[in-house]
Amino acid sequence: MLIAMQLATRITLPLALLSLAGCAVTAATTTRTSPPVAFAAAGPPSLPRACPPEMTRVEGYCVDKWEAYVVEIDAAGRERPHSPYEVVRGARVRAKSAPGVIPQGYLSQIEARAACQEAGKRLCSQTEFTRACRGPDKSNFYPYGGQKHERGVCNEGKFSGVTVMFGRDAQRWTYANFNDPRLNHLVGGLAPTGSFEGCVSPEGAYDMVGNLHEWVEASPDRHHHVRFRGGSYGDAELNGPGCLYVTSAHEAEYHDYTTGFRCCKDANEE
Repeated sequence: MLIAMQLATRITLPLALLSLAGCAVTAATTTRTSPPVAFAAAGPPSLPRACPPEMTRVEGYCVDKWEAYVVEIDAAGRERPHSPYEVVRGARVRAKSAPGVIPQGYLSQIEARAACQEAGKRLCSQTEFTRACRGPDKSNFYPYGGQKHERGVCNEGKFSGVTVMFGRDAQRWTYANFNDPRLNHLVGGLAPTGSFEGCVSPEGAYDMVGNLHEWVEASPDRHHHVRFRGGSYGDAELNGPGCLYVTSAHEAEYHDYTTGFRCCKDANEE
């Protein structure tokens, strides 16, 4: 006998900052009702998916198809929205991945790692990020293949929000300027996830080049610096081409308007 159930768901400033300078739509709470789901009274259990639906499989691991946004978790474990234009500032947050949403900037490597862990995932390693971005062919520099930069395919090479809003005198810039919520509201800058349809990897991961820099799991070097990769909408070529782009000028606590992330996890063996 099939029982139909209706489910409701709720959905330090120095040289480091100078390098970034060269380089709208707030997530809203919505409620939707899913289609009726039929459950069989008996039968063998189904095998688990290799990857959750919001992730794609790359060899033995899964990677989010889209850059992450986050939700806050209250003391009772309930989720509530968090603006992608605001810093996390000590909030407990969980990573989510979906198309057509504004991804979360303004967060540090430490916060990105914690958000992935809250989702039962982990921050991608540098090797996982690069492999997922360029596909199985190690000669590729870009998710769309080859070593030739194709302007406009990914959301990159546009402008520095800091220079647009605060001028070109770097001596006047502050860390607060780099975390101003207005920066990612600038027209023609940050795009909703998956907006650039050609900017997709062979396995189906979007925006791994451009849009937001993406924190990866990396131990601090001798300067106590960690890594983010892939470039942002401001630049995805200055520190290496496309999938090989890497910035290594910041500590794990650093964040600004361009720093985002996505998560990985081991694939379930079927």
